Amino acid sequence: MKGEGYNTATQYPFIIMETKNLTTKELNYTTTRFISSAPDIHHLPAYEGIEIAFAGRSNAGKSSALNALTHKKGLARTSKTPGRTQLINLFEVADGKRLVDLPGYGYAAVKKEIKNQWQHALNDYLNKRDCLKGLVVLMDIRHPLKESDQQMISLAVAVDIPIFLLLTKADKLATSAAKTQLNKVREAVLPFMGDIQVEKFSSLKKTGVDKLRAKLNNWFNGVVTANI
Repeated sequence: MKGEGYNTATQYPFIIMETKNLTTKELNYTTTRFISSAPDIHHLPAYEGIEIAFAGRSNAGKSSALNALTHKKGLARTSKTPGRTQLINLFEVADGKRLVDLPGYGYAAVKKEIKNQWQHALNDYLNKRDCLKGLVVLMDIRHPLKESDQQMISLAVAVDIPIFLLLTKADKLATSAAKTQLNKVREAVLPFMGDIQVEKFSSLKKTGVDKLRAKLNNWFNGVVTANI
């Protein structure tokens, strides 16, 4: 144990488990570029760098969050049709550092066979991708912690992957209502016993973008925390 404290931002205690760089390097996310897509982990190229994945229910706002982070409106394709993102999409931030847009999950209208394929791809990626060092889970702040969200969180916690949980579309609620929802979700994820930080996010208002950027910088620079 290198140090311990209390995370006042999330109200969760934590231990600093590993710090490779005492000074967190600020990455320039505006230079992020699309590399390739793959239908499953077996078609992804081997990688010795660090990958951070984005996951969420269909239309949770993954693509919009990536576009807000990188200041590139068309980097990740957005769609009003849930379930359109069916591939694992890779984006390079810098040499040895990638963002991964995983297929949206939990859309009821998708055929069961396709849904099972997506679930299998997500499970394989979380369990077998050694370069995965963090997971950003996005949920609509008005409808958080659906069963599929909880399954995703459980899968990540089971393999010790830290989670940054973003409550998207925070601009859809009044400030007081958004804060209340934030506190409820922070309380609700405690039983998962994982390294989980929860924050509000709005791609439209840019709420939470700085916190997302800071978390990604920590993960890409080897700063890892775990709850106790």
